Amino acid sequence: MYSVHDWAEVHRLYEREGCSKTAIGRRLAMSRNTVDRLLALKEPPRYERSSKGSLLDAFKPDISEMLELDAEVPATVILEHLQARGYRGRITILKDYLQAERPRYLAARSFQRTSYTPGELGQFDWWELPILIPVGKDRFRKPYGLVATPPHSAGHETVFTFSKTMGDFCPAFLGTLERFGGVPHAGVFDNDSSIVSRGSGKKAVLHHEVASLFGHLRLKPIILEARRPQSKGQVERTVGYLETSFLPLREFSSLGDLQSQHDHWAQAKAHRRYHRRVGHRVSDAYNVERGFLHPLPDPRPDTRLRLETKAGRDIFIRVGDADYSIPPGLTGRRLAITTSLTEVRVYLEGHEIARHPRSFVPADVVLDPRHARALRLAREATTQLQRGDVEVEAVDLARYDRLVGVTP
Repeated sequence: MYSVHDWAEVHRLYEREGCSKTAIGRRLAMSRNTVDRLLALKEPPRYERSSKGSLLDAFKPDISEMLELDAEVPATVILEHLQARGYRGRITILKDYLQAERPRYLAARSFQRTSYTPGELGQFDWWELPILIPVGKDRFRKPYGLVATPPHSAGHETVFTFSKTMGDFCPAFLGTLERFGGVPHAGVFDNDSSIVSRGSGKKAVLHHEVASLFGHLRLKPIILEARRPQSKGQVERTVGYLETSFLPLREFSSLGDLQSQHDHWAQAKAHRRYHRRVGHRVSDAYNVERGFLHPLPDPRPDTRLRLETKAGRDIFIRVGDADYSIPPGLTGRRLAITTSLTEVRVYLEGHEIARHPRSFVPADVVLDPRHARALRLAREATTQLQRGDVEVEAVDLARYDRLVGVTP
């Protein structure tokens, strides 16, 4: 079975780059039937294809070395070097592998240019703000912002969260694109644990949820090697600009207040400034660039994080740092949980049984009054049964005699 990464890349090449099915098959080393099957899937496959291995596997690090030095080096030259190192396979396998791998190295070389066409690229990075924000009950937390900028126009958008996990990245990333008004052709990202499950740079393997989101958006991801911030200099400079021009002398009462103040400042100040590299006001160039972005899918991809747990003896389940109430009487039942940046929902066999605003207060208890009342009534009923305090209406046994015609 092919993986979610294959599904995402096939759809992106077909719908964004206009590649034919035959060309996609050649580039990704797939049959035409496989390409057809993946294009027919509206949602990504659930499981990854297991690797069968080949004679080439042991030499893939050597190939990466050569492509790093020269992304356009011919397959025949690579074969010659590999054979000197003990490779005994044929050039056909090597060519198939290079068709899939070479574009990444070519892209890595091209995205470092200092000029870009409109809608070509977006750069994304987490910003760790050096402040604390109240979250309620006299507690404070450090906020993070996912900063996004299309280098052509130097515009930017930011979505703020209280952590930078994969569950935060997906809705924050979609939020930046909604503010963009569309999807760039490719995105440049750090080798961050909120995006990458294992590997590094060109060998990075995305979290399935992230790969699925990119696939729905038809976005080409470019993952950087660790410790190479200069490869996304525009977003690094934008973060510096935010820290020196937006943050000073401001106070924030909540995460929502931070988001609101930033959005207003970006529209009123940041986007109205003249940008020397762009040669125009940012808002003018940003407006033009938006016309080159790919439309967002409708409906939007679901970016909620999905979890599972088993209900305990009490009426609470733990999500993150907080406990959330559920109806009583579910001990041992399997529950599904979805979380967004603002909400926690709980499901039993596909039916919603609880919904709460998400809390970021450490050790908080979020209690629905209906759940508390149901628990109190259940406890009172149990106590009455144990004490024998339950009042039962006396039964008139003579009525049964009358029903069968017997006179007492």
